Amino acid sequence: MMYWRVYLWAAAFTFLACSAFATGQGTSAMQKWKTMDACAKQAQAAFPDFTPGSNAKREAKLKDCLNANNMPPRQPTAPLR
Repeated sequence: MMYWRVYLWAAAFTFLACSAFATGQGTSAMQKWKTMDACAKQAQAAFPDFTPGSNAKREAKLKDCLNANNMPPRQPTAPLR
């Protein structure tokens, strides 16, 4: 009767220990995504119009912000011609 409690506590401890290892990488990825989203919001706020000129300026501002924060550049959404 007592052994199932020991096994339950051992399983809970193992689960918590394993999840603690995963949170380091997850926290790092979430912080990077948050920074990248902030850059996108700043670029959108600076150039809210969807004219070709504003689109180019918005992409340039986004690229500058990502470079300033040591983030990877965004991949193009459509192939360039």
